[in-house]
Amino acid sequence: NHPLDCPVCDQAGECHLQDYSYEYGRGVSRFQESKVKQPKKDLGPHVYLYSDRCIMCTRCVRFTREVSGTAELMVEGRGNQEQIDVFPGVALDNEMSANVIDLCPVGALLDKDFLFAQRVWFLKSAPSIDGITASGDNLWIDHNEGKIYRFRPRENMDVNTWWISDEIRYSWKFVHSEERLTSPRTRRFEQQVECDFSTAANDAVAGLRGRRVALMVSPMLTCEEAYVLARTARQLGSETTFVVGPVPMQGEDKTFPGGYTIRAEKAPNARGVRRVLEAMANGSAVLSFEDFLGRADQFEALLLTGNYPSAWVTEDLLRACAGRFTVLIDTLETTLADRADVVLPGATWTEKAGTFENATGRLQAFEQAIPIVDGCRQEGQVALDLIARAEGIDRPEAMNAANVRREMASEYGALSPFETDVHYPVVSGKQEPEVEVVEL
Repeated sequence: NHPLDCPVCDQAGECHLQDYSYEYGRGVSRFQESKVKQPKKDLGPHVYLYSDRCIMCTRCVRFTREVSGTAELMVEGRGNQEQIDVFPGVALDNEMSANVIDLCPVGALLDKDFLFAQRVWFLKSAPSIDGITASGDNLWIDHNEGKIYRFRPRENMDVNTWWISDEIRYSWKFVHSEERLTSPRTRRFEQQVECDFSTAANDAVAGLRGRRVALMVSPMLTCEEAYVLARTARQLGSETTFVVGPVPMQGEDKTFPGGYTIRAEKAPNARGVRRVLEAMANGSAVLSFEDFLGRADQFEALLLTGNYPSAWVTEDLLRACAGRFTVLIDTLETTLADRADVVLPGATWTEKAGTFENATGRLQAFEQAIPIVDGCRQEGQVALDLIARAEGIDRPEAMNAANVRREMASEYGALSPFETDVHYPVVSGKQEPEVEVVEL
């Protein structure tokens, strides 16, 4: 009863049934009876069910019973009238619901967000790491022509097994937000104006040089960026204090029956940033965000980084910045961006390479997936550019995460794990079609 929907089905190109039909199937069907037609169903906020494509493998039913433990799905009917459905009055709406899309071997369960968005053979897949929570889940970033279209889980039995949460799956939207900062800004005659990067960088160096500087490194940044920013702030300021930026928390950790855990900590690298800053602090205290707010009057200039996927600036932070020269490196428009003396557009984790340390202390490296949005720069590159400006160098050093890791390990014994204990992407598990590709 499976329909010939391949030309319009989102699963085409990564469908096991399509591959098997190509490799083993007949050119002509012997089916004489009328095919059973079944309705399309809206199962929940993320999932459509095209019932007549379903082969009744019941993987999705087992997932909701055994892995998520929410049991929204069931098998209704008998024989050729069987179909997947939700219980009356219940929607497929749990924190892991979209994993059933990956489990479905055909195009029966489809992602509302990806529906008819792109043919999969046009997509390029880059191995990456969850960049918004402390889980460190391994994932694939599927993209084309510089635009992300979807995230998929990447198997890692030591971290996330085969799953990712819906929160992580749809976390890429802010990368292409209309609120992205794409132009440097500086202050002229008490007014903030757009300018080129060279002007903004020169103003930042002039405002930071020789002052008591507080460097706030966001837990959304990589370990390598934390290192380069700390080195830069120390070279520019007469006295530098390191601060770990605010770490968003939502509720408590939640573990599902299948063993998957959603972390309450909504930052990918708070531990990694603190590890780097403490190694470089030479015994001085590394301040938390709360401690920084209480001691802000001790500083003459601030170098702040953001890169959060949503609003993060508080009234307390705005008060702490008042009256102090403030340089902000961020990705989205905020009230702080409107008030800073210099604003430099940063890059999201999908646009850079680096290392994150997850909630269990695992160091995981990832590579750049898509080109950086025009007008933006990696925070590490911004730091290197500031140093070049300060030293009068015309061609600044290029940010290279692997080289920075080697330097970190050689300069500080406490950072030697960045050369010995970093886990790199293992991509052998990527699904490939089981058919011969013929070049015409």
